[in-house]
Amino acid sequence: MDKTLEWLKQISEVAGPSGYEQRVKVLLAERLAGKAEVSRDRIGSIIFKKKGTVDDPRIMLASHMDEIGFMVKHITKEGYLKFTTLGGWWEQVMLGQRVTVMTAKGDLPGIIGSKPPHILTPEERKKVVQKKEMYIDIGAADEKDAKERFGVRPGDAVAPYSTFTPLADEKYLMAKAWDNRIGCAVMTDVIEALHQEIHPNTVYGVGTVQEEVGLRGAKTSASVIDPHFAFAVDTCVAGDTPGVSDDQASSRLGKGVAISIYDASLIPLPKLRDFAVAVAEENNIPYQLEFTEGGGTDAGRIHIHGQGVPSLVLSLPTRYIHSHNSIIHRDDYDAAVRLIVAILKKLDAAKYEELIK
Repeated sequence: MDKTLEWLKQISEVAGPSGYEQRVKVLLAERLAGKAEVSRDRIGSIIFKKKGTVDDPRIMLASHMDEIGFMVKHITKEGYLKFTTLGGWWEQVMLGQRVTVMTAKGDLPGIIGSKPPHILTPEERKKVVQKKEMYIDIGAADEKDAKERFGVRPGDAVAPYSTFTPLADEKYLMAKAWDNRIGCAVMTDVIEALHQEIHPNTVYGVGTVQEEVGLRGAKTSASVIDPHFAFAVDTCVAGDTPGVSDDQASSRLGKGVAISIYDASLIPLPKLRDFAVAVAEENNIPYQLEFTEGGGTDAGRIHIHGQGVPSLVLSLPTRYIHSHNSIIHRDDYDAAVRLIVAILKKLDAAKYEELIK
């Protein structure tokens, strides 16, 4: 396994649901130690400043650290954990999946359960089991055992459990939390690459918090930076699976970085969008145009900061997002890093004035 795959394995497997991103933050800080100035906002986002030849324009690369997860809200007298969701879960993908319960005493393995189908009525079997009917089984004998021996408390975070796995074609990479650890990985690779490049601006790579529950870290970290431009580096729905039409999701794995033309939170500045496309074409970087009619990214919050911040979303097409296992393509990852570095080498003060006219 090469250095990049080792990094992707490490950053995808670490647990970090919304509001509990500390472990991810530590990994990012270790990776970029000595390569950028480090600061933080007051709710947990981490900011890496890479100064170029001049102070302005200030360019923000936002990649959210959080993954969808759960929080323990109650322990039953029998020792099962009732939970609330952190982020958008679909009940169909939850049952029977392994999880990691993050307690003060250490991590615990668990599984999401419910009443087995063998004892359901025929009508009940036709219905999707609701989240409120599910629980997490950690193998506790009772409530006291869960609390005193295992150290579980209401408020403990719970993360999906899955291991990083290259598929038969090793460019297809399966793991949990690609949304949005892959964006974090791209951001760190870009900051590392800029360590060897001349760029006429100051770049702020940000690991934001709580994106999945309301784009919260994007708002606070933008207030710290006050950027002239922003790029959200995230995932998008891949449309190359059965039952998905081109007008529902146009991106394909292995066809390049996805440049967003629309999502529910952002209509990108056309000049900035076209600039990104031109840079991709000039540098023979594979790209595709992507739209999302539902959902949004950190850019949705950043672009309305202050007097406005021209913003764009650059994504990696991802199959099965918001589940325990999703799939990306290595070529799209490489294309995203290349495109962002190429863009940053061209975004100077003159280009800023040209784009905002």
